Amino acid sequence: MSTESTPVSLAKFQRWVVIAIVVCIFLYVGFSVWSGLDDIREQLSTFNWWMFVAAVGLTLSNYALRFVKWHYLLGRLDVQIPWVLDAWNFIAGLSMAISPGKAGELLKPYFVRRVTQTPMARTIPALITERLTDGIAMLILAGAGVMTYAADKIEWLIIPAVLTGLGLLVLASKSATDGILRLLSPLPVFNKLVPKISEMIDAMRTCVAPIPLLWTVILSVIAWGAECLAFQLIFKGMGVEAGFDVCFFLYAFATVAGSAMPGGLGVADGALVGGALQFLTVTEGQAVTAALLTRVATLWLGVGLGAFALLKVSSILEQYPVDNDPSDSTVAER
Repeated sequence: MSTESTPVSLAKFQRWVVIAIVVCIFLYVGFSVWSGLDDIREQLSTFNWWMFVAAVGLTLSNYALRFVKWHYLLGRLDVQIPWVLDAWNFIAGLSMAISPGKAGELLKPYFVRRVTQTPMARTIPALITERLTDGIAMLILAGAGVMTYAADKIEWLIIPAVLTGLGLLVLASKSATDGILRLLSPLPVFNKLVPKISEMIDAMRTCVAPIPLLWTVILSVIAWGAECLAFQLIFKGMGVEAGFDVCFFLYAFATVAGSAMPGGLGVADGALVGGALQFLTVTEGQAVTAALLTRVATLWLGVGLGAFALLKVSSILEQYPVDNDPSDSTVAER
């Protein structure tokens, strides 16, 4: 897989990983100094590591359910790809969570194009729908406890929920989307892209039809609920009693808050620590330790698995011709 033929090169990914790790090191060193290194060391020395193993198991179930959703969405678009190849593709995509704006996840539709010759304009909507339903699931999980734990910040959930609802309503109306495209078509930036955008909108409409949307949102709620439960198990491993309702809210809210940052770095970590200190009876060391172990069991586990799978994906793509489509390249670059 050469750097010239992919929307996201391995070299770029390696730079993103290095930057993300450096940011994470500074972040947790700062948290550790603030909370006390001795307190964190004590928490780790007495931690029940079987709870961490269980948390990793829940995270793996999250990945498995999300893969089922991704593969299902490709099927909705009549894209036939062997599930084993697609599984490698999906796992490799986990590493791209730390790419700026998660743009690196374009690797997934690119891989599908190389293997099946399906234009990216048709499969990018599956990626968008995958991320959209993840976001809806996190809003649902966070919304279940927002009035109890953060009623003053309810707008953080209401605004994205309303925007998502409006977007789905516009998407459901072909006349509305056609009208928007007619308005955009005279603009220099869009005039060549309108046919591809129209194709993407049609594919997107297939992915978010009522039944597929309901099915994929349910899968997403179960998948991300598993990671919320993993967060609770981390506290249990430290001997801290934390109810599932507050843990589900804190993890989901922190994920939503950090969604604008690559991997939620800094924002999600800080929200987990701050939320634990505010709503649970814990020390600073316990809060930081819980955030650290949770992020290792969720974010960094995925990045590590994805980095390994990326090497496998590279070898798989060597078996398929590049057959570049200039219009696909334009879509990816945009």
